[in-house]
Amino acid sequence: MALDRFFRRRKPQQQTAADLPDLWTQCPACKEGLYNRELEQDAYVCPKCGHHLRLDAGRRVEVLADPDSFRQLSGRVFPVDPLEFTDTEPYIERLRRAQKKTGRPDAILTGSATIHGLPVTLAVMDFAFSGGSMGSVVGEEISRAAEHAAQTRTPLVLVAASGGARMQESALSLMQMAKTTVALEGLTERCVPYVSILTDPTTGGVTASFATIADVIVAEPGALIGFAGPRVIQQTIRQSLPEGFQRAEFLLDHGMVDDVVDRREHRRYLARLLGVLTRREVGA
Repeated sequence: MALDRFFRRRKPQQQTAADLPDLWTQCPACKEGLYNRELEQDAYVCPKCGHHLRLDAGRRVEVLADPDSFRQLSGRVFPVDPLEFTDTEPYIERLRRAQKKTGRPDAILTGSATIHGLPVTLAVMDFAFSGGSMGSVVGEEISRAAEHAAQTRTPLVLVAASGGARMQESALSLMQMAKTTVALEGLTERCVPYVSILTDPTTGGVTASFATIADVIVAEPGALIGFAGPRVIQQTIRQSLPEGFQRAEFLLDHGMVDDVVDRREHRRYLARLLGVLTRREVGA
């Protein structure tokens, strides 16, 4: 009887991916399995092939700023849906889903921080929020960050990660290109340095405005940077395009960016750069 019960026992249920501990990440480039703790220590750069994985805004701040130095400024402005836009679903529903996913009102995080002891104003775009698209809130928060940097005379460091202007806000989104550009002029008037870091991807109206008008433009290795897609460009100019023409290294060779810097070196690189630009001694 006991033997009969043994064979009639329920088989243990197989574990699903959701049941397993989140310990590993697969590199999108080389497909190598990476241990998350080691990946975090390497600033989310694949130790096998050097591929720079995408970061959300919070992790980006951890990579750039001194520990416990970041003080958030953004988060008090929320997006609305003045056009009552609907495509496959209402825009307001897309916003709610993105807000729940990221835990922030929109695709931007700004604040004050220090980098090797040097006070800075940070503005970091979050690609996890609707592809980092630029709407009214993103434009407003970047403008406020620029004004804060000008008032406190702290260098502005902006990290771009965006698919471009947010189509659901139509002309209101496109207006942010001019708005942010005007706000950044205040830094020039007060001789406050502005450094832009272009990450993968930086495209569309973000590339055509605030991301590429900095005093120093730095890019991450392999980052996709451009305005329109390759097919649109090729159809417009009716010429074959060189391989990799929208990647950071190609743009460095042709003068669009000033340097391509490994993410693991960003904090030290920025400390040296800003120390020179501000003529201030930077801590070790």
